[in-house]
Amino acid sequence: MKRTYRLIFATVALSFIAAATAFGQADTLSGKYEGVAKLSGSPDAAITLELKNEGAKISGRLVNGETTIQISEGSLTSNKLSLKLGEAAKDGVLTANVDGDKLTGEWVAGTQKKTVELKKSSTPTAAANTSVDLSGQWDGVSDVQGQPFPFLLTLKIEGEKVTGGSSSQLGESNITAGTWKDGKLSFQLQSNDGVITMNAVVIDGKLSGEFDFAGQLQGKWVAVKKN
Repeated sequence: MKRTYRLIFATVALSFIAAATAFGQADTLSGKYEGVAKLSGSPDAAITLELKNEGAKISGRLVNGETTIQISEGSLTSNKLSLKLGEAAKDGVLTANVDGDKLTGEWVAGTQKKTVELKKSSTPTAAANTSVDLSGQWDGVSDVQGQPFPFLLTLKIEGEKVTGGSSSQLGESNITAGTWKDGKLSFQLQSNDGVITMNAVVIDGKLSGEFDFAGQLQGKWVAVKKN
């Protein structure tokens, strides 16, 4: 049976390599950045920037001391990040150059112009993870013995209960025994060939976890929520 599954996965792998690559790039910007905002004549202020990149849309928040400012509009063009802070940019505009895990630029609010220097934190925050609304459709890719296998995952979250289903070139499956608890997603998919058990956590706005297909195939999977 393993050989049969490998042949099936191999027939669709090449056509979805580009999609799998896109998933790896989708959350390059997303995450938590920590650093300082500098204003001439004033002490440096510690700030935190939490970003979520959803392709054409960038959202998140900036934390300055005890003040939290929501990003009302954001864009990224040629490594140039532009963020409007607060409704109608009432708290200013932050522009920065993206260089790997570093952001450097300016935060202009009224007549004040601050220099900002930020570096991406290596550990995602629990707050960022739990703020994601899991309900909806997710584009997923499983790594099956080195081959990408795409699928569409539909989730509905009601408290700790998870329902929904998955569809792929192999057909459709319904979710059973689904739970969302303490930041961990767990569910099973019923198929004619056996039960697929899937587990994941939310990292930088995407689902990342492992699967077990009827005790015969194991691997990792990721999914990005559809807009």
